[in-house]
Amino acid sequence: MEKYLEMFQHQHPFNLLTDDQLQRMFNGASLQTFSSNQFLFHEDEPEEEINIHFVLTGLAKNIMHKINGQQVSVRFYYPGDIVGIMIMLTSGEMKFSVQAIEETSTLRFNKGNFLEVMSENQAFSKIVMEGISNLMQSLYHEVKYKTKDANEDQHDRELFKQRVDTYAEAPTLINPKTPLVEAVEKMEEYKAGGLIVCNEEQELIGVLNYQDIFKAYRNHDFTSLVEDYVKEEPYFVADRDFIYDALSYLKHNPASIIPVLNRFKVVGQLRQTSFLNMQDSIYFDLRYRVQKARSLEEVKGLSPMYNSSFQRFVSQLLEDHMLAYDVCELISSYNDEIHNQIIHLAEQQMLEDGYGTPPINYCFIVMGSEGRKEQAFSTDQDNGIILDNYEHMENKEEIEQYFAKFTKSINYMLEECGYPLCKGGIMAKEPKWRQSLQGWFTSLHEWLEKMDAAEIRDFTIFMDFRPIVGDFTLAYELRSYLTKRMERSLNLQQLLMKDTLRFRVPIQPFGRITATGKTRMLNIKKAAIMQIVNAVRIYAVKYGVEEVNSIKRLEVLVENERFHPRDAENAKLSLHRLLKFRLEQNLEEIQSEGPLTNDISINSLSRSDRKILREALLIAKRLQQVLELSYNRNRVV
Repeated sequence: MEKYLEMFQHQHPFNLLTDDQLQRMFNGASLQTFSSNQFLFHEDEPEEEINIHFVLTGLAKNIMHKINGQQVSVRFYYPGDIVGIMIMLTSGEMKFSVQAIEETSTLRFNKGNFLEVMSENQAFSKIVMEGISNLMQSLYHEVKYKTKDANEDQHDRELFKQRVDTYAEAPTLINPKTPLVEAVEKMEEYKAGGLIVCNEEQELIGVLNYQDIFKAYRNHDFTSLVEDYVKEEPYFVADRDFIYDALSYLKHNPASIIPVLNRFKVVGQLRQTSFLNMQDSIYFDLRYRVQKARSLEEVKGLSPMYNSSFQRFVSQLLEDHMLAYDVCELISSYNDEIHNQIIHLAEQQMLEDGYGTPPINYCFIVMGSEGRKEQAFSTDQDNGIILDNYEHMENKEEIEQYFAKFTKSINYMLEECGYPLCKGGIMAKEPKWRQSLQGWFTSLHEWLEKMDAAEIRDFTIFMDFRPIVGDFTLAYELRSYLTKRMERSLNLQQLLMKDTLRFRVPIQPFGRITATGKTRMLNIKKAAIMQIVNAVRIYAVKYGVEEVNSIKRLEVLVENERFHPRDAENAKLSLHRLLKFRLEQNLEEIQSEGPLTNDISINSLSRSDRKILREALLIAKRLQQVLELSYNRNRVV
């Protein structure tokens, strides 16, 4: 310990301490080593048991536990960082854990001694607290405002393309030490509904609105400063975010201004008048109406199958040459909103029927193409539910009965809204797809041990699950468990390979497309789309990639140098073209009020479209051949 004491004498900010203070701080200190994924401390631990650590080697991450059940890491701890003080400053308002990413060693201080020295040495305390305060602010923004993934709100035809910086205005800034009277004068001068409060480095502190000033004048407080009334947790956007994020906020907060940031600095602002030149957003309004729907009939009228405005919107996106996999992601996100509202209605119905609120936490998951966010119009339900562990509870049977009825209601409501029941029974109302987390662990273990060719098809649908409603940590734990088990299962990889080779890409060596019937019909999903999806999935399984979206899987594989960038771009291009054919076919079938299929007529395609289709099929064929060669050579992928 003496060598560390000597080292810390020259380590900032410990060099601000006297010899006596440093000695007292080290009394009771000890060296600690944490393995990868081990917690330095966890949110469930009592506050009094959490210690203060100084990171010596390794890397750890902060895990924020959001109110909606999601977890997010917003920062890493590197050697030289102090960990553990922030828990004392949050007073239970925020919950978080710190977990080692790799083997990490720390110097664990006696908390009482550390705090005692902090109280004595103001210079040392100031340095430590400034760093912690900055971190707290960023964490608070994360937990309060960023409750959804950034990609969730990239939806509208124009908004999907336009970035914030396209519409941002020059910011109207003010220093927190400015008298409130001067702030009022500045608002009048610039005809601004609010001011963005920044420090000298133009880093965001907060927003001052007219409402905040009214509070001061109502309190007859005419000598206060801006910092006394500033709202310090403002909603903000980055300059390269999609504009939809800002519009979603302003829809509900019309009088607000939104700071625009580039990294940590304020570079602009948005307000309602920033969008005067923007066309009306059909999709934005549809999504808003879904969120406000109070009956199943309302939701049904807004669902993709039954809403002509939505269908025209998708058609226009394709005409505007938006990438078809981005359009499918948009459709999937809209479907998520429909699912969310239906689950809410189902909960309300359970309450009205006397069953009460959900007795335990749950997470509703979607699978297959909806799970991958690659949904078209022609699809059935593939979903399930993860329940918090309840087998040890006395009311176990009541819990099971509650969720059996609850999930049945959800599945039939979804069917009413144009999402057909799954013919294979992959739905939350079925016991196999409605289990506790531990039950899922057990089932997956048995599944992977005894998997055969008959079951692999259901498993490939399940593999691409994604949480949409409830406690997301349940899904994240299941995903982590599944990814590790799949990566080690050579039998699974063999079965995935055999399954993907069941349907050969129907194109001959010289480029002739093999199709059936007089009109030369081709099932574009089975013939090509799934070949690309399956190939990318097999690579993802082999290399432990947790992403489920095919495009994101490709990006991770390229980043990890497991897939060549050119091959990835070819696969993306092929997937875009194939999905575009499928979407256009679905829109035609909806228009003619016929059944939805994945079949396209080769004869009905123009010469240029046949060429585009041929090129896409050739790329899919090459992926299939590469996998087959690899399989034959190694007996596994």
